[in-house]
Amino acid sequence: MSSYLLEYMKLHLVSIEQDQEYVKEQMEELDMNSKDYAELDFEYNWLGGQIIATRHFIQIGEEHATN
Repeated sequence: MSSYLLEYMKLHLVSIEQDQEYVKEQMEELDMNSKDYAELDFEYNWLGGQIIATRHFIQIGEEHATN
């Protein structure tokens, strides 16, 4: 895997993490029983899945680069 792609994925990971943090901050201002909170909760968890997947791809790429 090229170092360019690994660096891109690392930057993408930072971006997703920042997005998730922003969603979390928005959620803290809302009533947990509101529709807006529920929608943000879905987005928060969706971003969490992207974070997990991106970390996995980075790990695989780094392992491949060292072999």
